[in-house]
Amino acid sequence: MAFIEALILEVPDPAATESFCSALGVGAQVRARASEAATSGFRGFTLSLVVSQPSTVDSLLDSALQHGAAALKPADKSLWGYGGVVQAPDGTIWKVATSAKKDTGPPTRAIDELVLLIGVADVKATKRFYVDRGLVVGKSFGSKYVQFDTADAPVKFALYGRRALAKDAGVPPDGSGSHRIAIAGSAGPFVDPDGFVWEAADQ
Repeated sequence: MAFIEALILEVPDPAATESFCSALGVGAQVRARASEAATSGFRGFTLSLVVSQPSTVDSLLDSALQHGAAALKPADKSLWGYGGVVQAPDGTIWKVATSAKKDTGPPTRAIDELVLLIGVADVKATKRFYVDRGLVVGKSFGSKYVQFDTADAPVKFALYGRRALAKDAGVPPDGSGSHRIAIAGSAGPFVDPDGFVWEAADQ
């Protein structure tokens, strides 16, 4: 089964990004390397931290804001639970969310899942592309959303329509240039139909 080992954010200041990721508790899974590649607007992906309860959402979002992030969607209850969205100083969009609407214990910093969601032009076509490269579909909702079964891999992976993902993040869908992310996984190296770069996991 193909899997993602780590994500590599391409940023002007790798040390600052690594400090930000460490503050969120994902320094082992999200790395940084120097890049000045041209990019503008929505980069076509978000990173989601799935946690167990609202107090953990608040704690992680507070850490992000203290490390220079800007709030795109303040934490709030929704039909699906509780969560908020921020944009890191390097431009990466982070969502922190839980399906729970009430705390069931004292606050923690535990992260249940780190999920890379990429916004794609054609969900069905991109799903076929990834299945052909060894990824296994876990959940699929037609042309809207696909979640791959990555078992116990450090990073989960899902596809979403680009416009829907931008709306969820609270930003306009338009963007151009580099995605400013590379995906280190067992299926690489390749470039997917939407321009996302996969590298060999041992790089």
